[in-house]
Amino acid sequence: MPGTAARAVGRILVTIVSALAGTPAAAGDAVLVREFVYDAAPYPEAHASTIVETRDGNLAAAWFGGTRERNPDVSIWFARHEGGRWQTPVRVADGVQADGTRQPTWNPVLFQDPAGDLLLFYKVGPTPRDWWGMVMRSDDGGRSWGPPRRLPDGILGPIKNKPVILADGAWLAPSSVEQVVGVLAGEGAPSWRIHFERSADRGRTWSRTPPVASPFLIDAIQPSILFHGDGVLQAIARSRQGAMATSWSYDDGRTWSDIAALALPDPNSGADALTLADGRHLVVYNHAAHDPRTPGKGPRHPLVVALSDDGIAWRRALTLEQAPLEHGYAYPAVIQAGDGRVHVTYTHDRHRIRHVVLDPRRLE
Repeated sequence: MPGTAARAVGRILVTIVSALAGTPAAAGDAVLVREFVYDAAPYPEAHASTIVETRDGNLAAAWFGGTRERNPDVSIWFARHEGGRWQTPVRVADGVQADGTRQPTWNPVLFQDPAGDLLLFYKVGPTPRDWWGMVMRSDDGGRSWGPPRRLPDGILGPIKNKPVILADGAWLAPSSVEQVVGVLAGEGAPSWRIHFERSADRGRTWSRTPPVASPFLIDAIQPSILFHGDGVLQAIARSRQGAMATSWSYDDGRTWSDIAALALPDPNSGADALTLADGRHLVVYNHAAHDPRTPGKGPRHPLVVALSDDGIAWRRALTLEQAPLEHGYAYPAVIQAGDGRVHVTYTHDRHRIRHVVLDPRRLE
């Protein structure tokens, strides 16, 4: 391992010890609803959910489901929440190619244009190293969809977590790429790199920032974006170095600071974050230790909600899931709806998608 990478790993492990101190909070009165989006499905595995509030005030969710991740039969499934319950999920996208061959689909992300269509971004390809970005549009809140369209070369779309709308109306999509090997295998540069994609014309065209610099050789992917006011943004990302990664922008996401470690543990698992209407920052993640020198992923339990006033010091506010399961609780997505309630969806043991509704006023 290069010396700089070894020193970075050591520093990150120190943050894990600090962040693991304390006792997880109980669910308490903050949890208003806890349910599954569906009870049975025509496929054995589901993963990587996304949730959105549509223009008609209803919720909608999507995820990928199939025989197994990376299998060509994996498709994008979608469900609306109407009349107080989730409707029967429907398959809305697959990886069938023009020549009849089929590729797996990955990581859907729903995004509502406040003045227009509901967008569904997703990826198609044999692996995350080789996939490409796709997008579909719906003008009726997901009841019907237009044809899928491939994004321009070099544009992947939001890789796991939702885009945000900036003060000037531009859309900013958090994205990333994955390569073959990482710094822990002895390479001299990170193989996971985050970047951001911007659209000034409501998704018709996109530009892309350079990869965010990572001088401490932190492998980072799947960022989400927080707002700090006056054009200051913060990205929080998944890493392979045992702690979440972070980067800051002071010009509305055009340039970003070097990636650094955040004092939140990360067992190499996806997370999602947002800035609440009251100004607090909220992240949903797996609060578990993982030695980055050990290949693979750490435990995906417990699943925890944490809060911060400044994006740096975080306090554990709520434990959503605690009991160990074979595949754990993973890949949360989180939004705040117009009524102020917070909605979280996540993978439950790789078989179903769970939906939890929180009252953020009771989170502290």
